[in-house]
Amino acid sequence: MAFRRFLSSLGVGAPEVETVLDRHQVRPGERVTATVTVRGGDADVEIEHLTVRLAVRFESHGENEVRYMHPMAERTPARDFTLGAGEVRTEQVHFDLPLGMPLTHTDGRPLPAAYSAVVTELAVDRAVDRGDEDLLEVHALPAQAAVLGALDGLGCRIHQTEVKHGRANARQEVDWWQELEMRFPAAYGVGNVELTLVTLDSELDVCPGSYAAPLALTYAETEDRAELAGRIDAYLRKTFPA
Repeated sequence: MAFRRFLSSLGVGAPEVETVLDRHQVRPGERVTATVTVRGGDADVEIEHLTVRLAVRFESHGENEVRYMHPMAERTPARDFTLGAGEVRTEQVHFDLPLGMPLTHTDGRPLPAAYSAVVTELAVDRAVDRGDEDLLEVHALPAQAAVLGALDGLGCRIHQTEVKHGRANARQEVDWWQELEMRFPAAYGVGNVELTLVTLDSELDVCPGSYAAPLALTYAETEDRAELAGRIDAYLRKTFPA
């Protein structure tokens, strides 16, 4: 993105920062690299730290659920330095996304309420600017997209997504889970389901609520979409008899 002036309280000659991602579309398990360029203003300033975070929109537990940006990972490439007037300084950081990284897109379509970004923070003279966010699209892996596509073909519609702290499945490798709140058709004996996909190196678990035994699938078992749809349909009819 273009340079933007940080810390407007410092005046017109404040430092400026530009963050450029090597790509804005990624998948779980991949790496995203951010190049941050800091340009000095009209006078020397003392920089306390330059921090870059990978952040995801989470939702708190409890009756009063609140959405907030949660840092999944953090890098501080520079701290406690003097940025000279007009000086240009460039830092580069990277983030390796876990396989359990919450999705924002599947089959090229955005998931409702899902949001991820790389956030740049600059602290100058005890003032902190957290306003710079570079949107990151996390697209489903082929196996994840195949499962979600099969569910969609069976009439199961995603109407909301949430990411929460904790563990929803024993095979989880991360300390959060993404709920895909789905409306099921009348063919199944349930109306709404909070579905979770637990993704591992070569397989994934389809978990339709904490009260149902998950359907374990290898990546290879998701390649034939017609066969996959039949298997998921049979599983759902057994799990939620009409």
